[in-house]
Amino acid sequence: MTSILTCKKLPLIITLIGPTASGKTDLAIALAQCLNLPILSIDSRQLYSEMEIGTTQPTISQRAKVQHELLGLRKPNDPINLQEFVKVASRTIQKEHERRGVAFLVGGSGLYVKALTNSISPPAVPPHTNLRDQLEYLGKQNCNELLHIADPTSANRIDSQDSLRTQRALEVIYTTGKPLSMQQGRNVISWRLLELGLDPGALRQRVQKRSISLYKKGLVEETRRLINRYGRDLPLLKTIGYGEICRWLFGEIDLKTALIITIHRTLQYAKRQRTWFYHQHEVLWLNEANPLEHALIAVEHVLE
Repeated sequence: MTSILTCKKLPLIITLIGPTASGKTDLAIALAQCLNLPILSIDSRQLYSEMEIGTTQPTISQRAKVQHELLGLRKPNDPINLQEFVKVASRTIQKEHERRGVAFLVGGSGLYVKALTNSISPPAVPPHTNLRDQLEYLGKQNCNELLHIADPTSANRIDSQDSLRTQRALEVIYTTGKPLSMQQGRNVISWRLLELGLDPGALRQRVQKRSISLYKKGLVEETRRLINRYGRDLPLLKTIGYGEICRWLFGEIDLKTALIITIHRTLQYAKRQRTWFYHQHEVLWLNEANPLEHALIAVEHVLE
């Protein structure tokens, strides 16, 4: 393979994307080891510490194999918006470009990946606590309806259960008077891009297996700790997995029902991810039989 160190073309960004539970973590580690690159995690929930199980962050043994960046940047009660993340992640990408000429991004958060790889500039709107309190009081359904009226483009790409991002989109609208979807400008792109993707056929079975595994590995205990430390109203405790466990802990549903809902929400999320990736990215979908070999051939071709 052509040496990354001697490649004199524009810096390269390699992304590995795909729906949740598609096997990105294992493939990313194998590919990173072959290329001698760290993994830059692009996941909207893995940005937070103390949520390792529910957000399926790489394990200690996996991190020992390959260096991982952009994990656990904030405490769960200290939200980071897209603009802030882009600033942090862009600096990390720049360091990798200066060091090796290649940055390797892995994740399923399509908007975050696109904001970085297409050099999108999110609107510079600081959080407004009072407005968010009012939106929280209105409730999730009312906020969803408001966003569909004010900015249907953003409403269609944000999970209806994702109160945090829904409130952020409304916050931008009320602060600037313009929809979030119309305020994402672009900077000059100074790199090449190779987008690799995983989309296995048996995704439903993979989602079911992983959801069961998360429950067995300690998602209940992790959720309890988060509730005890930050309270049930923590927005991140409304996300997939945590939301269902919260409902069980407070006696609203039984544990079997909680698991069924988690699987259902995860499958819905995976469907939205697929739609986003197929419409918003130019992805080389990897051969399911031997994705690592396929990925290495694609990287070698780009570096020639």
